[in-house]
Amino acid sequence: MKVIVIGGGPAGLMAAGTAGKNGNEVILIEKMPTIGRKLLITGKGRCNITNNCDISEFVENIPGNGNFLYSALYSYTNQDVIDFFEKYGVKTKVERGQRVFPVSDKSNDVLTALKKYVSDNNVKIYTDEKVNEILTQDNKVVGIRTSKRKLFCDKLIIATGGKSYKITGSTGDGYKLLENIGHSIVSPKGSLIPLETYEIYDMQGLSLKNIGIKILDIKNNKKIYTDFGEMLFTHFGVSGPIILSSSAHLLRYKDIENKLKEKEIKLYIDLKPALDKEKLTKRIERDFLEVRNKMFKNSLDELLPKKMIPVIIDLSEINPEKKVCDISKKEIEKLVELLKNFELSIKKFRPIDEAIITAGGVNIKEINPSTMESKIIKDLYIAGELIDVDAYTGGFNLQIAFSTGYLAGMLE
Repeated sequence: MKVIVIGGGPAGLMAAGTAGKNGNEVILIEKMPTIGRKLLITGKGRCNITNNCDISEFVENIPGNGNFLYSALYSYTNQDVIDFFEKYGVKTKVERGQRVFPVSDKSNDVLTALKKYVSDNNVKIYTDEKVNEILTQDNKVVGIRTSKRKLFCDKLIIATGGKSYKITGSTGDGYKLLENIGHSIVSPKGSLIPLETYEIYDMQGLSLKNIGIKILDIKNNKKIYTDFGEMLFTHFGVSGPIILSSSAHLLRYKDIENKLKEKEIKLYIDLKPALDKEKLTKRIERDFLEVRNKMFKNSLDELLPKKMIPVIIDLSEINPEKKVCDISKKEIEKLVELLKNFELSIKKFRPIDEAIITAGGVNIKEINPSTMESKIIKDLYIAGELIDVDAYTGGFNLQIAFSTGYLAGMLE
Protein backbone atom coordinates (compact mmCIF):
# COMPACT_ATOMS: atom_id res chain seq x y z
CA MET A 1 0.00 0.00 0.00
CA LYS A 2 1.03 3.59 -0.58
CA VAL A 3 1.00 5.53 2.68
CA ILE A 4 1.59 9.24 3.20
CA VAL A 5 2.43 10.66 6.64
CA ILE A 6 2.08 14.42 7.18
CA GLY A 7 4.31 15.74 9.98
CA GLY A 8 7.87 14.91 11.01
CA GLY A 9 7.48 15.08 14.78
CA PRO A 10 7.54 12.12 17.23
CA ALA A 11 4.04 10.86 16.31
CA GLY A 12 4.66 11.18 12.56
CA LEU A 13 8.08 9.51 12.70
CA MET A 14 6.76 6.62 14.81
CA ALA A 15 3.78 6.22 12.45
CA ALA A 16 5.94 6.33 9.30
CA GLY A 17 8.50 3.85 10.64
CA THR A 18 5.79 1.46 11.81
CA ALA A 19 3.89 1.65 8.51
CA GLY A 20 7.14 1.02 6.63
CA LYS A 21 8.06 -1.89 8.88
CA ASN A 22 4.75 -3.52 7.94
CA GLY A 23 5.75 -3.55 4.26
CA ASN A 24 4.06 -0.39 3.05
CA GLU A 25 5.54 2.18 0.67
CA VAL A 26 5.76 5.27 2.87
CA ILE A 27 6.38 8.96 2.15
CA LEU A 28 6.71 11.43 5.05
CA ILE A 29 6.05 15.11 4.29
CA GLU A 30 7.42 17.85 6.58
CA LYS A 31 6.92 21.56 5.90
CA MET A 32 10.04 22.65 7.82
CA PRO A 33 13.56 22.27 6.38
CA THR A 34 14.34 19.55 8.96
CA ILE A 35 12.31 16.98 10.91
CA GLY A 36 11.91 16.71 14.70
CA ARG A 37 12.46 20.38 15.58
CA LYS A 38 10.11 20.44 18.56
CA LEU A 39 11.49 17.11 19.82
CA LEU A 40 14.94 18.69 20.10
CA ILE A 41 13.75 21.32 22.60
CA THR A 42 11.59 19.08 24.82
CA GLY A 43 12.70 18.62 28.41
CA LYS A 44 15.02 21.66 28.03
CA GLY A 45 16.89 19.78 25.31
CA ARG A 46 17.15 16.58 27.35
CA CYS A 47 13.97 14.94 25.99
CA ASN A 48 11.78 13.30 28.63
CA ILE A 49 10.71 10.37 26.40
CA THR A 50 8.18 8.73 28.72
CA ASN A 51 7.29 8.05 32.34
CA ASN A 52 8.17 4.86 34.19
CA CYS A 53 4.98 4.68 36.29
CA ASP A 54 2.68 1.70 35.84
CA ILE A 55 0.85 2.02 32.53
CA SER A 56 -2.45 1.84 34.45
CA GLU A 57 -1.53 5.17 36.13
CA PHE A 58 -1.05 7.00 32.83
CA VAL A 59 -4.69 7.97 32.41
CA GLU A 60 -4.64 9.70 35.83
CA ASN A 61 -1.92 11.97 34.42
CA ILE A 62 -3.89 12.85 31.28
CA PRO A 63 -6.60 15.32 32.36
CA GLY A 64 -7.51 15.96 28.72
CA ASN A 65 -9.60 12.94 27.60
CA GLY A 66 -7.27 10.31 29.06
CA ASN A 67 -9.81 7.48 28.72
CA PHE A 68 -9.73 7.83 24.94
CA LEU A 69 -6.11 6.65 25.01
CA TYR A 70 -6.54 3.25 26.73
CA SER A 71 -6.11 1.26 23.51
CA ALA A 72 -3.16 3.32 22.30
CA LEU A 73 -1.31 3.21 25.63
CA TYR A 74 -1.79 -0.54 26.05
CA SER A 75 -0.95 -1.25 22.38
CA TYR A 76 2.35 0.59 22.72
CA THR A 77 3.36 0.99 26.36
CA ASN A 78 6.02 3.02 28.13
CA GLN A 79 8.13 -0.16 28.33
CA ASP A 80 7.79 -0.55 24.56
CA VAL A 81 9.10 3.01 24.15
CA ILE A 82 12.08 2.32 26.46
CA ASP A 83 12.84 -0.95 24.64
CA PHE A 84 12.58 0.80 21.26
CA PHE A 85 15.17 3.43 22.16
CA GLU A 86 17.47 0.91 23.87
CA LYS A 87 17.37 -1.13 20.63
CA TYR A 88 18.44 1.96 18.70
CA GLY A 89 21.32 2.64 21.07
CA VAL A 90 19.70 5.19 23.38
CA LYS A 91 20.27 4.01 26.94
CA THR A 92 17.76 5.48 29.40
CA LYS A 93 17.62 6.48 33.07
CA VAL A 94 14.77 7.20 35.48
CA GLU A 95 14.75 10.46 37.44
CA ARG A 96 12.50 12.15 40.02
CA GLY A 97 8.80 11.62 39.36
CA GLN A 98 9.58 8.49 37.30
CA ARG A 99 10.62 10.64 34.34
CA VAL A 100 12.62 8.71 31.72
CA PHE A 101 15.52 10.48 29.95
CA PRO A 102 18.36 9.38 27.70
CA VAL A 103 21.50 8.70 29.79
CA SER A 104 23.30 11.17 27.51
CA ASP A 105 20.76 13.95 28.34
CA LYS A 106 20.70 14.74 24.60
CA SER A 107 17.43 15.02 22.70
CA ASN A 108 19.42 14.71 19.49
CA ASP A 109 20.10 11.04 20.36
CA VAL A 110 16.32 10.45 20.51
CA LEU A 111 15.79 12.11 17.13
CA THR A 112 18.71 10.15 15.62
CA ALA A 113 17.07 6.90 16.75
CA LEU A 114 13.74 7.85 15.16
CA LYS A 115 15.50 8.89 11.93
CA LYS A 116 17.26 5.51 11.87
CA TYR A 117 13.89 3.78 12.40
CA VAL A 118 12.30 5.45 9.37
CA SER A 119 15.46 4.97 7.30
CA ASP A 120 15.65 1.25 8.17
CA ASN A 121 12.06 0.90 6.98
CA ASN A 122 12.63 2.70 3.65
CA VAL A 123 10.54 5.78 4.41
CA LYS A 124 11.08 8.58 1.88
CA ILE A 125 11.21 12.02 3.54
CA TYR A 126 10.25 15.22 1.70
CA THR A 127 11.11 18.37 3.71
CA ASP A 128 10.34 22.02 3.02
CA GLU A 129 6.99 20.98 1.56
CA LYS A 130 3.69 22.21 2.94
CA VAL A 131 0.48 20.23 2.54
CA ASN A 132 -2.30 22.54 1.35
CA GLU A 133 -5.17 20.08 0.90
CA ILE A 134 -6.27 16.54 1.70
CA LEU A 135 -7.89 15.03 -1.38
CA THR A 136 -10.96 12.88 -0.82
CA GLN A 137 -13.50 11.07 -2.95
CA ASP A 138 -16.73 9.49 -1.65
CA ASN A 139 -15.60 10.17 1.98
CA LYS A 140 -12.35 8.32 1.38
CA VAL A 141 -8.77 9.68 1.24
CA VAL A 142 -7.16 9.53 -2.19
CA GLY A 143 -4.14 11.81 -1.74
CA ILE A 144 -2.81 15.28 -0.93
CA ARG A 145 -1.91 18.49 -2.71
CA THR A 146 1.30 20.13 -1.47
CA SER A 147 3.11 23.36 -2.28
CA LYS A 148 5.07 21.39 -4.88
CA ARG A 149 2.90 18.56 -6.25
CA LYS A 150 -0.08 16.20 -6.03
CA LEU A 151 0.54 12.83 -4.39
CA PHE A 152 -1.87 9.90 -4.33
CA CYS A 153 -2.09 7.25 -1.62
CA ASP A 154 -4.14 4.37 -0.22
CA LYS A 155 -3.85 5.58 3.39
CA LEU A 156 -3.01 8.92 4.96
CA ILE A 157 -1.71 9.60 8.49
CA ILE A 158 -1.80 13.19 9.72
CA ALA A 159 0.39 14.13 12.71
CA THR A 160 1.08 17.83 12.28
CA GLY A 161 1.08 18.76 15.99
CA GLY A 162 -0.73 21.54 17.82
CA LYS A 163 -0.25 25.32 17.96
CA SER A 164 2.48 25.74 20.58
CA TYR A 165 6.10 26.62 19.67
CA LYS A 166 5.32 28.07 16.22
CA ILE A 167 9.03 28.42 15.51
CA THR A 168 9.23 24.60 15.28
CA GLY A 169 6.44 24.43 12.69
CA SER A 170 3.49 23.83 15.04
CA THR A 171 1.14 26.41 13.58
CA GLY A 172 -2.15 24.53 13.63
CA ASP A 173 -2.13 23.61 9.92
CA GLY A 174 -3.64 20.20 10.63
CA TYR A 175 -6.77 21.74 12.16
CA LYS A 176 -7.54 23.59 8.93
CA LEU A 177 -6.79 20.60 6.71
CA LEU A 178 -9.13 18.39 8.74
CA GLU A 179 -11.85 21.03 9.17
CA ASN A 180 -11.95 21.41 5.39
CA ILE A 181 -12.92 17.73 5.01
CA GLY A 182 -15.57 17.67 7.72
CA HIS A 183 -13.82 17.17 11.08
CA SER A 184 -14.74 19.39 14.03
CA ILE A 185 -12.02 21.03 16.12
CA VAL A 186 -12.23 21.72 19.85
CA SER A 187 -10.83 25.25 20.19
CA PRO A 188 -7.04 24.97 20.81
CA LYS A 189 -5.58 26.49 23.98
CA GLY A 190 -2.10 26.41 25.46
CA SER A 191 -1.55 23.81 28.18
CA LEU A 192 1.49 23.28 30.40
CA ILE A 193 1.86 27.02 30.20
CA PRO A 194 3.34 29.67 32.53
CA LEU A 195 0.96 31.88 34.52
CA GLU A 196 0.82 35.65 34.87
CA THR A 197 0.12 37.05 38.34
CA TYR A 198 -1.29 40.38 39.48
CA GLU A 199 1.57 40.82 41.95
CA ILE A 200 5.04 41.09 40.41
CA TYR A 201 7.85 41.02 42.96
CA ASP A 202 11.50 41.65 42.21
CA MET A 203 12.45 37.96 42.14
CA GLN A 204 12.81 37.30 38.41
CA GLY A 205 14.92 34.21 37.74
CA LEU A 206 14.58 32.85 41.27
CA SER A 207 14.05 29.09 41.19
CA LEU A 208 12.56 27.39 44.25
CA LYS A 209 13.02 23.66 44.83
CA ASN A 210 11.13 21.32 47.15
CA ILE A 211 8.27 23.70 47.79
CA GLY A 212 4.55 23.03 47.99
CA ILE A 213 1.81 24.85 46.12
CA LYS A 214 -1.95 24.92 46.25
CA ILE A 215 -4.32 26.78 43.97
CA LEU A 216 -7.68 27.80 45.41
CA ASP A 217 -10.92 29.24 44.15
CA ILE A 218 -11.34 31.59 47.11
CA LYS A 219 -14.95 32.52 46.34
CA ASN A 220 -16.08 28.89 46.60
CA ASN A 221 -13.31 27.87 49.00
CA LYS A 222 -12.42 25.07 46.59
CA LYS A 223 -9.01 23.50 46.17
CA ILE A 224 -8.19 23.22 42.44
CA TYR A 225 -4.67 21.83 42.54
CA THR A 226 -1.83 20.89 44.90
CA ASP A 227 1.72 19.84 44.07
CA PHE A 228 5.27 19.63 45.38
CA GLY A 229 8.48 20.31 43.48
CA GLU A 230 10.16 23.11 41.56
CA MET A 231 8.93 26.50 40.36
CA LEU A 232 10.35 29.73 38.99
CA PHE A 233 9.57 33.45 39.40
CA THR A 234 9.55 35.42 36.13
CA HIS A 235 9.07 39.00 34.96
CA PHE A 236 5.36 38.26 34.37
CA GLY A 237 4.56 35.84 37.21
CA VAL A 238 5.43 32.18 37.69
CA SER A 239 6.63 29.15 35.72
CA GLY A 240 8.49 25.88 36.29
CA PRO A 241 7.33 22.22 36.37
CA ILE A 242 4.65 22.36 39.09
CA ILE A 243 3.20 25.62 37.72
CA LEU A 244 3.00 24.17 34.21
CA SER A 245 1.18 21.08 35.51
CA SER A 246 -1.23 23.28 37.48
CA SER A 247 -2.17 25.13 34.28
CA ALA A 248 -3.58 21.91 32.78
CA HIS A 249 -6.07 21.82 35.71
CA LEU A 250 -6.87 25.51 35.61
CA LEU A 251 -7.70 25.36 31.90
CA ARG A 252 -10.57 23.02 32.64
CA TYR A 253 -11.88 24.79 35.73
CA LYS A 254 -15.42 26.12 35.35
CA ASP A 255 -15.71 29.79 34.38
CA ILE A 256 -11.93 30.20 34.74
CA GLU A 257 -11.59 33.33 32.58
CA ASN A 258 -14.08 35.31 34.68
CA LYS A 259 -12.61 34.02 37.93
CA LEU A 260 -9.16 35.17 36.87
CA LYS A 261 -10.51 38.65 36.04
CA GLU A 262 -12.18 38.85 39.46
CA LYS A 263 -8.93 37.80 41.24
CA GLU A 264 -10.70 34.75 42.67
CA ILE A 265 -7.93 32.27 41.84
CA LYS A 266 -5.07 32.33 44.34
CA LEU A 267 -1.74 30.53 44.35
CA TYR A 268 -0.32 29.75 47.80
CA ILE A 269 3.32 28.74 48.05
CA ASP A 270 4.55 26.79 51.06
CA LEU A 271 8.22 27.75 51.24
CA LYS A 272 8.89 25.28 54.08
CA PRO A 273 6.68 22.22 53.44
CA ALA A 274 8.84 19.94 55.61
CA LEU A 275 7.92 21.97 58.72
CA ASP A 276 4.43 22.57 60.09
CA LYS A 277 3.69 25.99 61.59
CA GLU A 278 4.69 24.94 65.09
CA LYS A 279 8.05 23.50 64.01
CA LEU A 280 8.75 26.46 61.76
CA THR A 281 8.01 28.86 64.63
CA LYS A 282 10.52 27.00 66.83
CA ARG A 283 13.08 27.01 64.03
CA ILE A 284 12.74 30.80 63.58
CA GLU A 285 12.89 31.41 67.35
CA ARG A 286 16.06 29.30 67.50
CA ASP A 287 17.62 31.19 64.55
CA PHE A 288 16.69 34.54 66.08
CA LEU A 289 18.25 33.55 69.40
CA GLU A 290 21.59 32.98 67.68
CA VAL A 291 21.52 36.39 65.96
CA ARG A 292 19.57 38.28 68.61
CA ASN A 293 21.48 41.56 68.20
CA LYS A 294 21.25 41.66 64.41
CA MET A 295 18.70 43.79 62.58
CA PHE A 296 15.75 41.86 61.12
CA LYS A 297 16.87 42.60 57.55
CA ASN A 298 20.14 40.76 58.20
CA SER A 299 18.66 37.75 60.01
CA LEU A 300 17.04 35.61 57.29
CA ASP A 301 20.06 34.36 55.30
CA GLU A 302 19.76 30.82 56.67
CA LEU A 303 16.01 30.69 56.08
CA LEU A 304 15.48 32.10 52.58
CA PRO A 305 17.15 32.65 49.20
CA LYS A 306 18.85 36.07 49.02
CA LYS A 307 16.51 37.39 46.30
CA MET A 308 13.44 36.64 48.39
CA ILE A 309 14.52 38.26 51.65
CA PRO A 310 13.59 41.91 50.80
CA VAL A 311 10.16 40.76 49.54
CA ILE A 312 9.40 38.76 52.70
CA ILE A 313 10.61 41.60 54.92
CA ASP A 314 8.34 44.04 53.09
CA LEU A 315 5.28 41.75 53.25
CA SER A 316 5.85 40.87 56.91
CA GLU A 317 5.52 44.58 57.82
CA ILE A 318 8.23 44.10 60.44
CA ASN A 319 10.59 47.07 60.62
CA PRO A 320 13.75 45.91 58.77
CA GLU A 321 15.92 47.93 61.21
CA LYS A 322 14.34 46.31 64.25
CA LYS A 323 16.63 44.17 66.36
CA VAL A 324 15.72 40.48 66.23
CA CYS A 325 15.48 40.29 70.04
CA ASP A 326 12.72 42.92 69.93
CA ILE A 327 10.51 41.05 67.44
CA SER A 328 7.23 40.05 69.10
CA LYS A 329 5.55 36.64 69.07
CA LYS A 330 2.75 38.14 66.96
CA GLU A 331 5.25 39.31 64.38
CA ILE A 332 6.87 35.87 64.26
CA GLU A 333 3.39 34.40 63.83
CA LYS A 334 2.79 36.64 60.82
CA LEU A 335 6.20 35.71 59.37
CA VAL A 336 5.42 31.99 59.72
CA GLU A 337 2.05 32.47 58.01
CA LEU A 338 3.79 34.28 55.16
CA LEU A 339 6.35 31.51 54.69
CA LYS A 340 3.70 28.78 54.75
CA ASN A 341 1.22 30.65 52.54
CA PHE A 342 3.03 33.07 50.22
CA GLU A 343 0.07 34.40 48.24
CA LEU A 344 -0.23 35.39 44.59
CA SER A 345 -3.35 36.16 42.55
CA ILE A 346 -3.34 34.48 39.14
CA LYS A 347 -4.13 36.90 36.34
CA LYS A 348 -4.06 34.86 33.13
CA PHE A 349 -2.35 32.19 31.04
CA ARG A 350 0.63 33.19 28.92
CA PRO A 351 0.17 33.19 25.10
CA ILE A 352 -0.27 29.79 23.42
CA ASP A 353 3.13 30.13 21.73
CA GLU A 354 4.76 29.75 25.17
CA ALA A 355 2.82 26.56 25.94
CA ILE A 356 4.62 23.24 25.92
CA ILE A 357 1.59 21.52 24.42
CA THR A 358 -1.85 22.30 23.00
CA ALA A 359 -5.13 21.37 24.66
CA GLY A 360 -8.00 21.03 22.21
CA GLY A 361 -7.82 19.72 18.68
CA VAL A 362 -9.67 17.07 16.67
CA ASN A 363 -12.78 15.95 18.53
CA ILE A 364 -12.13 12.47 19.98
CA LYS A 365 -15.68 11.39 19.09
CA GLU A 366 -14.61 11.50 15.45
CA ILE A 367 -11.66 9.09 15.86
CA ASN A 368 -11.72 5.35 16.45
CA PRO A 369 -9.63 4.92 19.65
CA SER A 370 -8.62 1.36 18.72
CA THR A 371 -7.04 2.32 15.38
CA MET A 372 -6.77 6.15 15.26
CA GLU A 373 -8.76 6.04 12.01
CA SER A 374 -11.15 8.88 11.31
CA LYS A 375 -14.83 7.99 11.68
CA ILE A 376 -15.64 10.65 9.07
CA ILE A 377 -13.14 9.97 6.27
CA LYS A 378 -12.08 6.41 5.48
CA ASP A 379 -8.36 5.54 5.30
CA LEU A 380 -7.43 8.71 7.21
CA TYR A 381 -5.57 8.29 10.52
CA ILE A 382 -4.88 11.00 13.09
CA ALA A 383 -2.05 10.91 15.66
CA GLY A 384 -0.29 12.97 18.32
CA GLU A 385 -0.99 16.46 19.61
CA LEU A 386 -3.46 17.14 16.81
CA ILE A 387 -6.02 15.13 18.81
CA ASP A 388 -7.91 16.73 21.71
CA VAL A 389 -5.83 14.99 24.41
CA ASP A 390 -3.20 16.46 26.71
CA ALA A 391 -1.29 15.43 29.83
CA TYR A 392 0.87 16.77 32.64
CA THR A 393 4.64 17.19 32.41
CA GLY A 394 6.72 14.10 33.07
CA GLY A 395 6.97 12.30 29.72
CA PHE A 396 3.25 11.62 29.36
CA ASN A 397 2.75 13.79 26.27
CA LEU A 398 5.59 12.19 24.32
CA GLN A 399 4.24 8.76 25.27
CA ILE A 400 0.88 9.83 23.78
CA ALA A 401 2.69 10.83 20.57
CA PHE A 402 4.53 7.49 20.34
CA SER A 403 1.48 5.36 21.25
CA THR A 404 -0.97 7.09 18.90
CA GLY A 405 1.69 7.23 16.16
CA TYR A 406 2.36 3.51 16.49
CA LEU A 407 -1.36 2.64 16.43
CA ALA A 408 -1.96 4.84 13.38
CA GLY A 409 1.08 3.29 11.67
CA MET A 410 -0.42 -0.19 12.11
CA LEU A 411 -3.13 0.95 9.62
CA GLU A 412 -5.72 -1.46 10.95
